[in-house]
Amino acid sequence: MTEIVFDRVSHDFGPDRVVDDVSLVLAEHRIGIVGANGSGKSTLARMINGLVTPSSGRVSVGGLDLARHAREVRRMVGFVFTNADNQIVMPTVREDVAFTLRRHKLDRADAAARVDAALQRFGLTELADRPAHRLSGGQKQLLALAAVLVAEPSIIVADEPTTLLDARNARLVSEHFAELPQQLVVVSHHLELLEEFDRVIVMEGGRVIADDRPGPALDVYRELIGSAR
Repeated sequence: MTEIVFDRVSHDFGPDRVVDDVSLVLAEHRIGIVGANGSGKSTLARMINGLVTPSSGRVSVGGLDLARHAREVRRMVGFVFTNADNQIVMPTVREDVAFTLRRHKLDRADAAARVDAALQRFGLTELADRPAHRLSGGQKQLLALAAVLVAEPSIIVADEPTTLLDARNARLVSEHFAELPQQLVVVSHHLELLEEFDRVIVMEGGRVIADDRPGPALDVYRELIGSAR
């Protein structure tokens, strides 16, 4: 697995310090990040592909410093947002998946084959010519995942990918995540999604307060949210 390194990273949003002096090395296959709203978890995840820039400290992916090699890192890291509507940019399902490949130097046949394979993998083949924004919530999230994976990134970062879904579609998306060979970093409030992961990080007030196997780490988080009620 690729090493994702946070070296004394902080991020300020206006007067507020959202991430506070975090140092981590992430190298496991599946890593979860949990925390209450405002804990800094999404900001931390967005630093992995440069969607957010640290105010201080350094982030590197596979030995590449994001401050100097952002373009190369973004080719390695695919990002799945909470709301799939924020990722859908083209009129139809097929066009939206194909749009991801616009900067890849592929001939037309190779690009088409990769798009077809991505659509089939996520059960979207019969919906290929449908208007993308008219899909159900679950179908949109699968489309977002297909559009990310068609570029064959080595790392997938997902920020609350099941939060807006009903239980059935959340389970479907979770099952697809479980089958991915790519290194996976997932921010989630759905703790069941993370129970079989290799590692879970708990954040509070911009800092890491627990970093362990899922069982012990999620116990810390449950105690944290229980004491806040």
